[in-house]
Formats: sequence, structure tokens, C-alpha cells
Amino acid sequence: MSDAYILETLRTPRAKASSRGAFAEISPVDLVVALQRDLVRRTGLDPETVDDVMLGIASQNAEQGANLARTATILAGWGDVPGMTMNRFCASGIDSVAQAAGRVRGGDVELIVAGGVESVSRVPMFSDGGPLWSDPSTIERVGSVFMGIAADLVLTMEGFKREDLDAYGLETQQKAARAWDEGFFNRSLTPITRSDGRVVDRDELVRPFTTLESLAGLEPAFAGQGAAGQDAIALAAHPEVSRIRHEHTVGTSPALADAAALVVVGTEAAAKRMGVAPRARIVGSATVSCDPVIMLTAGQSAVEKVIARAGLHPSDIDVFEFAEAFAALCLRFRRDLDAGPDRMNPNGGTIAMGHAFGATGAILLACCVDELERREGRYGVAAVSGAAGLGVAVLVERVAP
Repeated sequence: MSDAYILETLRTPRAKASSRGAFAEISPVDLVVALQRDLVRRTGLDPETVDDVMLGIASQNAEQGANLARTATILAGWGDVPGMTMNRFCASGIDSVAQAAGRVRGGDVELIVAGGVESVSRVPMFSDGGPLWSDPSTIERVGSVFMGIAADLVLTMEGFKREDLDAYGLETQQKAARAWDEGFFNRSLTPITRSDGRVVDRDELVRPFTTLESLAGLEPAFAGQGAAGQDAIALAAHPEVSRIRHEHTVGTSPALADAAALVVVGTEAAAKRMGVAPRARIVGSATVSCDPVIMLTAGQSAVEKVIARAGLHPSDIDVFEFAEAFAALCLRFRRDLDAGPDRMNPNGGTIAMGHAFGATGAILLACCVDELERREGRYGVAAVSGAAGLGVAVLVERVAP
């Protein structure tokens, strides 16, 4: 059995998921193609040595349907490379890397380009019309609530206060602004040039002038959905809760984004053929499921599982990159794993910089490896929670030069 290594990481900036966002005019397949071409430019990669391209996409319809990964390989000039797309909801991008690593370790392939893409501005959330979103009977039987309702349910059950949420929202904004100013994201960033010549080279959603006062003035974001029937679904599944406190706002919720990211996964022999040094060894991964109503705790459970399976303790982890699926989940993670702000999302997260569904996990892995190298740490974990109670985590070990 061969070890699986991360040989390279690259990602686009994250743009606002709106008609006014920087990538609203750029199709998701073109975001992927831009990364594929930049990968060849950076590393000298011969596409003929790539065994497969695996992309995670949460909404696989319209411009993100019809196996976008295979379409991208053709448009990028990688015509003889297969391609596949997969859907693990928001954990799709990180799970594509986990599955790529498994195929490499199993000896079926030697070099895979994995990652994800999501253009929420062009292919809106829930637009695939699946029964989990659109069929009332399915929604009621599963207990499928909006993620913001699940987050408010968690904060209610855990006893977190509005002030706790706002403090975390401010912290992640400050971290992200500082990290961008100090160039911490430059290693894996691929700037994207628009048709009007504008170069997008920075995450568009960061709000460096955020204050506690401005956060405190925001209205709860999900009270209306709760009153419209979502609370009733959640409370039916959790009758021990008498009332859901709605306290997450847009300032303590993940902003929606457009982005793409790729992670090159291969053997040591593949790295030698590419002429690059492995950056990190993929120690292992974990995929879990949990209560589909609470849903967003699964990412933390996946982290706990992959660390334990490797014979490690949370104190052994130098960097946790945990998708900020609402502030309450981050506070819970930090408390339970004793992961202070210097180790958990040390350069900010998706509340500040945006959540591009299928791309987020691969972006977090890029951030994790970059930060391990910057601080010369050993172990890092990236994890994402997804709809219906899914969670995926990947544990990596930096390869010292």
C-alpha cells in the first residue's frame, strides 16, 4: 500500500454569490479550467500523467450538471483524462480529496487532481429541486430544516449567548483581514482575470471594519423561517427543547460565495515524475453522519474520529481548519477539543471569507497545508459539516523539506 501525499494546492479567490459578485459572469467550468491551466504553468505537470479528476459539487444541475469534471478536462486540454463529480453536500470538496487519497493508497491510481467548485450566483442553493428541499413529505419525515434553524437549535441546546456569537464573528473577520494583509494566502492563490480585464486576487467578502457594535445591531437571520414552520419541525424531533432562541445573524453565519479549488494527490513516485516535493501526507479521513435535524455537528464528530483513529489527541494538532457553519458550531468545537484561536481557523474562516459549498473543503485543505508550512507544524485537520447530518474530515502530516 502506498502513502498518499498532497503535492500541490491551489484555489481561486472567493467572490460574493450575487449578480454583483466578481465571478457572476464566469461559469463554474471556467473557474476549474483556470485552475487546471495554472496548475500546469506552476508545476510543469503533464496532464497525460493524471489518472483522474474528481470534483465535489453540491448543486449538480444547470451549469454544474453533466459531469462538469469531465467537461473541464476537455476544455483545459486534458482530453485523455477522465473526470467525475460527487455530491456530499457542503462536504463534497473535502470528500473528493479523501476518496482520491483512498484510491492512491489502494494502488489503483498514482496521481489524481481532486477538489470542488460552486457558483452559487449562477446555480443557486436548492436549485436542483431534490426531495430533501422541495417535497413536504420528505422534509417532514427526515426532519430537514434550514441550516440556520439547525444552528440556532444547537446554540439553544448548548447555552451559548448572542454576545458569544458576535465575539466569534468579530474574531474571524479580524483574523481574515490580517492574514490577507500579511500574504498568508498567496501560496495557493490563483488570481482570476475577468472579461473586463479586472484581476480578482482577494476574497471579496472580508469586512475588515467590522465591530462588536455593528454585529450587535444586526437582526436575527432565521426567526422568520422558524415562525413559518421550521421551528415546529425541529422541536418535534427534539421535544426536550421548549423554544429555539434565534440569535445567529448574517454576521455570525457563513457568507455564500463562488469559488473553485484543486488539490493534487499522488504517490511519492508521482511527485518525483512531476519534479515536486510532497507537501503533506494524508494520514487518514473520516466520514460520519449524525442527527439530520441538528446536522451541523457532524464535522466535529469526523474530526474526533479521524484523530482517534490515528492514535492522536486533539492537543497533537497544530492547525484545525473547520468550516464555520455558524458561530455556535465553532464555539462548540473550540470548547470540546480545547482548540484555541491560535490553532482553530488561525487565519479566519467561512463566516469572513465565504462558503462555496463544493469548493470549501478543498480550500480549507489548502489553507491547512499552507499554515502548517508557515508555522512549521506537524499535524493539521480540515473538516466540513453538510446537510442531512454529514461530516467529513481529513488529517494531514506536513512533510518537512
